[in-house]
This record gives sequence, C-alpha cells and structure tokens, in this order.
Amino acid sequence: METPIIAVPSVNHGPLTHSYTYCSPKPHDSNMGEAHILGVDEAGRGPVLGPMVYGVCYCPLSKYKEVSTLGFVGSINLIANWSITIRQAEHWRNLGTIDSKTLKETDREAHFTLIQSRNDIIGWSVRVLSPQEISWNMLNKSKYNLNAQAHDATINLIREVLSMGINLREVYVDTVGPPESYQKKLSTLFPSIDITVSKQADSKYPIVSAASICAKITRDHTMKHWAFVEKVNTSRIFGSGYPSDPNTMAWLKSNIDYVFGYPRIIRFSWATCGTILEKEAALVKWPSDDNSNSQAINSLLQENDYKHKSKLFENMKSVNDF
Repeated sequence: METPIIAVPSVNHGPLTHSYTYCSPKPHDSNMGEAHILGVDEAGRGPVLGPMVYGVCYCPLSKYKEVSTLGFVGSINLIANWSITIRQAEHWRNLGTIDSKTLKETDREAHFTLIQSRNDIIGWSVRVLSPQEISWNMLNKSKYNLNAQAHDATINLIREVLSMGINLREVYVDTVGPPESYQKKLSTLFPSIDITVSKQADSKYPIVSAASICAKITRDHTMKHWAFVEKVNTSRIFGSGYPSDPNTMAWLKSNIDYVFGYPRIIRFSWATCGTILEKEAALVKWPSDDNSNSQAINSLLQENDYKHKSKLFENMKSVNDF
C-alpha cells in the first residue's frame, strides 16, 4: 500500500518550547449524555530526545463494538461501507488488537486516518510534554519526576474530556508504575467512573490501542517536523531516542557543542545525555560546588552590622529627655 500523506492536527509546527494540549472536535453524531468509554496511552516516555505524548480516545459505549473494527478486531463487511477502499479494508482486517509501537509507520498512519474518518462517533486528545519542561521538572530543586508528570497528563486529559460534557462511564489506562496504586489514585479522583489500569492495556483494549496510535502519530510527526529554536543545520536521523539505538547515539555524538551542549530537543535530565556531556563538553564548575567558597558567598548575602551613616549625622547622639 502506498504511503499516505496525512495531516496531523495535533502537531504544532513551530518550535516546541512549552507543553500543550490538543483536543479534537466533539463527535458530531454522539449524544453527550450517553455513556462513553475512554482509553489512555503514551508515546515517547523513554527516549532521550523529543516530547512525551499522552493520548486519549473515546466513543459512546453503544458504538464501541463498531469502533473496535477500525483495524483492531477486523470486520471487512462493516469497514468496506465507509469512505475507504476495499484494499485498505483488507489491509487493516488482520492487524488485530496490538501495540501501535510495533506497527510499521504506514500501518499506524492508516489506522489514524480511519480514526479521523469516524469523527462522527470518535473523539481524541493529546497532551504533548516538551523535552524542556520534562527536564526542568526533573532537575528542579523540588523534583517532579516522570511518573508524576505522566499521571498528571492523564488526569488533565480525562478532566478535559469531562469539561466538554462527555459522560465517561469506563476508562482504560496503560499503567505507569504499579497498576493497583495508580488505579486507586484515579478512582479516588473520578469516583463516578469505572477505571481499569492494566499492564499492556494497548494490546488488550481496542480503545487504548486507538489512544496509543493518536499519541504515537503525534510524537512521530512532531519529530519529523521538529523546528529547532537554535536554527542549527543538523541531521534528522534521530533514531528511536533510546541509548540502544546506534542512530540515536551517533546523532548525540555528532551534534554536541563543546560549550552549549545540545539543542532543546534533548532531555537534559536523562543519564545518557549527562554522561556524554561530562566526557565531551566543557567542564562547568559552579561556585556553590566548592565548599571553601560557600562561606564567602554566604557572607556576601548576610546583612552587615555596620551601618554607613551620612556625615551630617556623625556627631549626633540619642536624647532621652527633652
């Protein structure tokens, strides 16, 4: 099948300096008061570069079986009635419910096109966490670790859907950390929703697979169209972003600046980045790193007992009695 040219509305084509949320329009044929099902998954949690993207996908519970046929559990007769070709329908039929990360790019884009084409009953949203904010949060004095950032992204996406008037009855989440404690946390925040948190949820629940596709497509196309703030002329062969990927390591080694390190596409809080910077970049030594200087620095910040007086007041004394 030919590689489709697709539009991904969730991608910000300018420099990604701040995190943002994209929400698709509400499904136009969906009754907002009707019970809905929602799935949650992420893309790009582990890579040393680029954003982490959380995605949700939702539809009416009454339409879930129909939505599940969007290449997840395959129904050639139903799919063939939609505005796609029989050849495409045959291609999607046997894919099954699988992790979107294991799909070829063309297959993922085909699934995404189908999700987009069913905007009568399907809605979706993504939260794009910029590498700068991920790093800043993790390196800040009050650390905000990756699990906490992931949890908050999920919580905010669910709240965003609820704020649109969607009646969420069931939510399925691919876990971050122990599923039991995470499920308890979400159930406490959303007591009226039946929440299931599971390992490998994207390979168990079609609605989570759909969310996974929206997240992965958004991240892939963000990386493909990355706008460097630094205006550098560099290779875009980033690889997967994992240290085990030779393309990623080659990019990191060939694009390091001796003084400034890396462009802002990099997550500076990752150990992979820190190790390379220590070996290949200029050594940075802060005054606070030297204990002998700490006292001197503190003394500069302390208020001196001596108060400078104007010469007009040099010979004046305090008077108690008038």
